[in-house]
Amino acid sequence: MSRIDVHKTYKLYIGGKFPRTESGRYYPLNDKKGNFVANMCLSSRKDFRNAVVIARKAQRPWARATALNRGQILYRIAEMLEGRRAQFIAEIMKEGATKKQAEIEVDASIDRLVYYAGWSDKYQQVFSAVNPVASSHFNFSNLEPMGVVTIMAPEEQGLLGLVSVVAPAIVGGNTVIVLASETNPLSAISFAEVLNSSDVPGGVVNILTGNVNELHTHMASHMDVNAVIYCGKDENVISEINALASENLKRTILHKKSDWASDVCESPYFIEKTQEVKTTWHPTKV
Repeated sequence: MSRIDVHKTYKLYIGGKFPRTESGRYYPLNDKKGNFVANMCLSSRKDFRNAVVIARKAQRPWARATALNRGQILYRIAEMLEGRRAQFIAEIMKEGATKKQAEIEVDASIDRLVYYAGWSDKYQQVFSAVNPVASSHFNFSNLEPMGVVTIMAPEEQGLLGLVSVVAPAIVGGNTVIVLASETNPLSAISFAEVLNSSDVPGGVVNILTGNVNELHTHMASHMDVNAVIYCGKDENVISEINALASENLKRTILHKKSDWASDVCESPYFIEKTQEVKTTWHPTKV
């Protein structure tokens, strides 16, 4: 007997849970040949606002975790991703990549997580300083997380691009709301399943799917967001993000890269970009 296929709808990932979009909207994802693959949730402004509330609540406890603990959690994510390597390769191939391209992307994503796990207890030593001053004080500068960061992930290399911008942001104590690639979103929600089983506290990473042109103005203008990262080359979008972010002095970080497998796409400076410098003065004598 013939049967009706059960078409999967990939849900969002907010606060450690997998809700459907509150709007009930979705869009069909097709492969390069036009064959149906799955339904993807089309996130709304309210989905984003809900994610910001949850990310803000999760941020302070995450920032207070030790650097060692955050590094251990990133390494655990890498372990879990390694264990599901075959699944991610298959999903990336569904989106049109060759097997070789998919293997390179998944392996690079695992390696990148390990890379940033190793930096978790070291970047402070690189970027912090004891400053010379002309008075009887010790003067220290060290990094602190900005807080809540919104990210519009790269359209290309849906898994590697997402990992490359999320890992440095969270290892530094930030929480994030990520809008996954619209054209290559499959691995993003599967990556959320990895996060959910990797000791990452709920709310630290929140993943939405949908349309950049619909959500970028909200992600750049929300007054409880501290920084926005845009991975794309649309100059109109960049101009709007810069203008809206200026209303509450939100930091804007722009990435126009197209090959996230390149070595220049991993650096402790990616961690530093979502940090603020706090300077403390302490008297040397009474």
